[in-house]
Amino acid sequence: MSDETPYTRLTPDLVLDAVTACGLWPDGRLLALNSYENRVWQVGLEEVSPVIAKFYRPGRWNDAAILEEHAFARELAEAELPVVAPSTFAGRTLLHHHGFRYALSPRHGGRAPSLESASQLEWLGRLIARMHNVGTRTAFAHRGRIDRDTLIAHPMQAVLASSLLPVTLHERYRHAVERVDRLVATRFETAGPVRMLRLHGDCHPGNVLWTDTGPHFVDLDDARMGPAVQDLWMLAHDERAMGALLEGYASMRDFDDAELALIPALRAMRQVHYAGWIAARWLDPAFPAAFPFAAEPRWWEQHITDLHEQADELEKCE
Repeated sequence: MSDETPYTRLTPDLVLDAVTACGLWPDGRLLALNSYENRVWQVGLEEVSPVIAKFYRPGRWNDAAILEEHAFARELAEAELPVVAPSTFAGRTLLHHHGFRYALSPRHGGRAPSLESASQLEWLGRLIARMHNVGTRTAFAHRGRIDRDTLIAHPMQAVLASSLLPVTLHERYRHAVERVDRLVATRFETAGPVRMLRLHGDCHPGNVLWTDTGPHFVDLDDARMGPAVQDLWMLAHDERAMGALLEGYASMRDFDDAELALIPALRAMRQVHYAGWIAARWLDPAFPAAFPFAAEPRWWEQHITDLHEQADELEKCE
């Protein structure tokens, strides 16, 4: 098993064996769920509800960082927040089987939230505020921060080292990313000291599932230290939506309005990181199948254009 193709040995039989090793009884039904960074399966069990089996990408997080994710999820669940936390087996949440690290959690289905609904947005704002109240109790020691090294410098290096980016575009790409990086640094400096707290980190609509009883949050795999606005901006497609989120948020927790100025910077950082993530994972067979456009020079030309547009937006408020 190599770093580039870490899931070569992760067969359906191995998934079933890993679940059986926890004292559960799979009935043979397996459903691969939409996940690229890790591998996630819904596993049917005899006479009880299915479980979700998440197999962590080797080399991405160390054990201490994964255990921090698990502890945060369980802390949120114990605070009566609707967060799907890993189950415990023999006192452990992080499990090992034939060289893979994995966790099992209950299956919680649901549909995407309606981001046009002010009431749903306010509800989400209240829940995120409560999540952040828990997040301020302590700090992550092993999971890093939302910062320029993580979301700009390292992804840029991955792209420049990849065969995906045509050599003729290297300097244009480097210039675009360095321009974004300078402007992001300026935006954070202008905003002043920002309080960093434990966050969900990747709170986009796909990680919020809605049922008849309300929403619940899934996938804390990107939980890091960061500013509160990181968990809000991806759910707000316009000022009206952000206003609804903040109305709910402010009913449970104070929000520093100065953080709103960070949204263009966070958006630009995410765009740089996305391309770097694809480049870094390209030898994993799942990535060319899911992101074939990244093999086309025209996509990289458009990406460079998009980065300059993000930089233009950052410059508007300097």
